[in-house]
Amino acid sequence: MTRGRAACLIVAAILIVDQIIKIVVKTSMHLHESIHIADWFQLVFIENNGMAYGLSFIYKPLLTIFRVVASVVIGYYIWMQVKAKARWGYIVCLSMLLAGALGNVFDCMFYGLIFHASSADYVSYFVPFGQGYAPFLQGKVVDMFYFPLVTFTWPQWMPLCGGSEYTFFSPVFNFADASITVSFFLLLLGYHKELSAISFGRKEKDGNAQETAENNLGESNTLKDKE
Repeated sequence: MTRGRAACLIVAAILIVDQIIKIVVKTSMHLHESIHIADWFQLVFIENNGMAYGLSFIYKPLLTIFRVVASVVIGYYIWMQVKAKARWGYIVCLSMLLAGALGNVFDCMFYGLIFHASSADYVSYFVPFGQGYAPFLQGKVVDMFYFPLVTFTWPQWMPLCGGSEYTFFSPVFNFADASITVSFFLLLLGYHKELSAISFGRKEKDGNAQETAENNLGESNTLKDKE
């Protein structure tokens, strides 16, 4: 198993699992419907127009285009790392990151074209391509995992939030989001050297170029002195 094949298999596997979960949820649950699995875990069907965990502060088509460009950049970087025979774990983490990004990109690009709009009154269904609820690049991302691990009420004496209820962990997310988050933390925990190379590689390259130029200038001055 080569690094390149492993990366392709990881990306494909995560994408397939992510899309199966999303399609099953979207075509079998009403919008905002909740299925209680345990006190700390529920399936809650929601859709969002924005970034991971329901954040939304960028114009949707622009956000989708940014995601596509970011996915291409990550894919190219993985290809470079495969050629350089980077560590297996690093390739795996990057592949998980790419797969998560592509999973949500697929929703934005195509779900609006192939699905009828979801509603609290009925279950969504497939429609002929192009006759869905939104134009290209403006589909909604499907989220479903909700982990209310701890819920408590802030003491009344607390400023601003006193007496209000707080839930940790409150965001609803999907399998692609989880893949991105896990890969991000693994990269931070175990691959400082590789991340540092990304951060300082440009400076090192510029420094080497400057050193080469100075050496060439020195050699040129030496030749002039000899003449």
